[in-house]
Formats: sequence, C-alpha cells, structure tokens
Amino acid sequence: MSNHGWTIRRLHDIEPAQLDELTAMLIDCVNNDESLGFLRPMTPERARAFWVGAAGEVERGGRALLIAEDDAGICGSVQLILALPENQPHRADLAKMMVHRRARRRGVGAELLLAAERLAREAGRTLLVLDAVTGGDAARLYAGMGWVRVGDIPGYALTPGGELCGTTVFYRDLRGG
Repeated sequence: MSNHGWTIRRLHDIEPAQLDELTAMLIDCVNNDESLGFLRPMTPERARAFWVGAAGEVERGGRALLIAEDDAGICGSVQLILALPENQPHRADLAKMMVHRRARRRGVGAELLLAAERLAREAGRTLLVLDAVTGGDAARLYAGMGWVRVGDIPGYALTPGGELCGTTVFYRDLRGG
C-alpha cells in the first residue's frame, strides 16, 4: 500500500477476480448517481458485459486501464482510449473515471488522474480530452487539477436517473511537463 492506503497500477489483462471487483464498482457508481454512460438500475449482467468488452480492448492495447486498490480490493479506475483515428496519434481520450463510494474524498480520483497523465506521456501522447457532467464532482476535480475547460453542451446526456444533463469538455496539454 502507498502512504495513502491504496496503490495504483496498470492492468494489461483483466483476471476473473478483477472482473468481479470492477463489475461491483461500476454497479456501485451508477446506482449511486455517477454518470458513466449507463442508466439505473445497473445490473450485474450489463456491468460485466461492459468490462468484458473493455478487457478485449485492454488486451489489444487500444485502451489502457489503471486501477486503484486498497485493502478491500479495487476502489477506483480510469481508462485512456488510445485507439484513435490515424490523424490523431498524439492524443488520447480519458474515460470512465470511477471511484467506489468507500474510497471517495480520499484523493483516489486525483491520483488516478495524475497516473493517467503520466501513462499518456509514456505512450507518446501530448493531448488528453474528456467530458464530465457540468457542475459535477468530476468536473470540479478536473478544473481543480489544471485541465482547461473548453465549454458546456446543454442536454448532452441522461443522468443515471434519466434526467437530461449537460457535459463540460476539458483538455490537458501534456507538452509542458
């Protein structure tokens, strides 16, 4: 464990026990109103299907998966989408940042974000792009960590509860350090 009570590492494949933990974390996040592209109720079948699909992309190298683990197991994750069109070899999309309720407000999200930025640099990427619910916890985290807010798109998606919400687009230029 780190001095924070968790460690962060990259997975190059997802083992069955990790698949179970990632599935449980996705269910926890969506069923507690985290907007990750899914509607409530998040079922084990839908959550597992998402992670099985992501696992294939992780194994092929088109997606990088970082996880945070504490004494109870996986407590956070973030993904870098590396498989982008050929005219965008310099960038990656940061996606599906999630932190289990048991680990929130302890700095796990911030550490995952910093680890994703380091990994992107190591992969030769100089630009990261993401979107987050306008005014939400994630948007505040990204803004507070120096990501540049491009703008808001109203009525972009549905919250897990089915209400329309806006999204805020951010980018991070990694060329400066």
